Amino acid sequence: MNSLRRPTGWLSQLTLTDDNGETVGGVIDHRLTRRALINEFRRGRIRREQLCDAHPDLVRAAKNFGDATSVKCPICVQDNVALVTYVFGPRLPSHGRCITKPHELEEFRQLAQHTEQHRADELLTSQSSPITYTAYVVECCRSCRWHHLLRSLPMATAPKPDIKSTRHRSRR
Repeated sequence: MNSLRRPTGWLSQLTLTDDNGETVGGVIDHRLTRRALINEFRRGRIRREQLCDAHPDLVRAAKNFGDATSVKCPICVQDNVALVTYVFGPRLPSHGRCITKPHELEEFRQLAQHTEQHRADELLTSQSSPITYTAYVVECCRSCRWHHLLRSLPMATAPKPDIKSTRHRSRR
C-alpha cells in the first residue's frame, strides 16, 4: 500500500476523544440534510448541475487524499464517494488544512489542545471567547463532482481561565 494513501474506512469510523478517553461533544451530523437534498433531486425539483458543483480543489483532494468508501454516489451511482477532512481555526490558512494522513488528525488535535492550553493561560478576562478548531468531513464523488458536508467535529477548545487565578496573576 502506498504510504501516502490512507487505509480504507479509517475516517468513517472517526470519533474524537480527549486525553481521558472520553468522546468530545459537539459533533454535528448532516445526514438528514443530505437525505432531503437527494430526495429533492430524485423528485426532479433540483437539477444535477445544482448538486454536482464541487470545487476543483475538493475533487483533487478526494482523488489524491480522500478516504475511499463503499458508498455509491447517490447522484450518478457510477463511483464510490470519498471522504475528505478539512480543519479550520486560528493560525490556519483561510481555506483550512486538508488532513492527508490518518495520524495527522490526532497530531493536530494534540497540537491544538497544547496551543489552547497555552493560550488559556495568557487570557486576562473570563469574557474572552475560547479558541476552537473544527474538523469538517465532506463526501465527494470523483466522477460527477457531487459533494456534501457529512459532519463537523470540534478538535479542541481552550477552557476559560479561572477568575481567581486571573486576578492573582494581574497583581504580580
